[in-house]
Amino acid sequence: MARLTGSRQPRKQRRAYYRAPLHVRQKLMSATLSPELREKFGVRSLPVRKGDKVKVMRGDFKGHVGKVVKVDLKRYRVYIDGVTIKRSDGTPVFRPIHPSNLMIVELDLSDPWRKKILERRGARPEEVERAAEAPAPGEAAEAGGASGESPGQVEEVSQSG
Repeated sequence: MARLTGSRQPRKQRRAYYRAPLHVRQKLMSATLSPELREKFGVRSLPVRKGDKVKVMRGDFKGHVGKVVKVDLKRYRVYIDGVTIKRSDGTPVFRPIHPSNLMIVELDLSDPWRKKILERRGARPEEVERAAEAPAPGEAAEAGGASGESPGQVEEVSQSG
């Protein structure tokens, strides 16, 4: 982790980490990009956002790929679709995961500010535009209705573990 203050003392680093304002916390919520995205955009890591597709790299859900449902800046945790545990009464709840244990597999480039961030950090503008316009590999099949389901139906995915 980068130093948050001028001090090297762990207690002051911890204090700065837990008292950090939201604009600093957003930067601390960064995850590495997949090798393909890293090659494409020339950026090593980006802050995780709702809508990104991420892969869990560590822990019980290692290897799981899902969409980010929520980013909790207060607790420094990310909630991912399909990464759930069961409460004692049987209801599923999201399992919070720290962004350092994630890899961004697919970026949500619907926000023009995010495109500008990528361009500012060295990505070629034409690459960013091409990535934003092209549908994701999984979305092309879903949009065509090839699955035969009505749009209101949702397939449930359970993780046993």
